[in-house]
Amino acid sequence: MVRLIQAQPYLKTADPMPMLRPPDLVEVGDEGVVVELRPRNMLAVRFRRGAFLLAADQVAPVA
Repeated sequence: MVRLIQAQPYLKTADPMPMLRPPDLVEVGDEGVVVELRPRNMLAVRFRRGAFLLAADQVAPVA
């Protein structure tokens, strides 16, 4: 599990054909599960409202 630690200007879906979504779908502090590791230090994280691509430095592990 990881927690979002940085606000996003937009969110990119983790679908095979990614789309940009508004940033209000995930708030800072929301917790999600890493479902896939992507190239260039990117993670696919499933939150309550969908799965999104995030840089690894934008999330922190939940203790």
